[in-house]
Amino acid sequence: MVRPPAGRGKQVAKFGATREQVERRERFTRARREDLRADAEGLVIMYGWHPVTAALKNSHRRVRKLLATENAGRRLTEEGVVFKIKPEIVRPSAIDERLMPDAVHQGLYLETEPLPSPAIEELPANGIVLVLDQITDPHNVGAIFRSAAAFGATAIVTTQRHSPDATGALAKAASGALEYVPLVNVQNLARGLTALKACGFLVVGLDSTGESDLATLRLRAPLALVLGAEGKGLRQLTKETCDHVARLDLPGAIKSLNVSNAAALSLYVATLALKAD
Repeated sequence: MVRPPAGRGKQVAKFGATREQVERRERFTRARREDLRADAEGLVIMYGWHPVTAALKNSHRRVRKLLATENAGRRLTEEGVVFKIKPEIVRPSAIDERLMPDAVHQGLYLETEPLPSPAIEELPANGIVLVLDQITDPHNVGAIFRSAAAFGATAIVTTQRHSPDATGALAKAASGALEYVPLVNVQNLARGLTALKACGFLVVGLDSTGESDLATLRLRAPLALVLGAEGKGLRQLTKETCDHVARLDLPGAIKSLNVSNAAALSLYVATLALKAD
């Protein structure tokens, strides 16, 4: 075995990582054991100021564990956030070790039970619902939740498989929006769209090959806008189940958008159309 040169004690032979990096990975693995048990029990993990404080303010959230740094705990008290459970005051590194290296937790970590998922038949027959067809990136889905909350969407519908859980990075990207927009999980998307239509929803798929521009389509409430994964777009059966398949006509040289940006623009166009109707 080749030993590292003298004076290079920080280096280790394993994959060229420094000793500090290896030790952090080991601490992360140990700390994650408890979190993996939490995942197995179906608990939601949240971190960051907006996701955690929004969850603490939501009377429907059942909190199991709250970790806070001294500064974050003081700020919670100063802003009048009611503690549903006594926080454990810890050093920032204790939270760092529970999360991925790039996670920005701002001194707050929360474990909570998931919110109940309503059935399609329980959704209000007004406004706009977003339907996600196998969008798997948690950052994109979180950003879509944030836009949905900003435009007052009544729900997001997604499949139980081929979609990220409403926890961790998704919750952080949603920036508290999980507390305001219900998440509806369905086993089969085509059947879910059919159920929406049976409840009176106009179902419009968004695709670059759409037959008409969304801005010129006659829209009405209740409305369901269906978005597909980047690259793949809407699946064929999803398209066939929609009442219409529309596109977003863009004036610039680039004709496609990131799916979370497309969701925000679609919500804006649809909201204007429904107000004008």
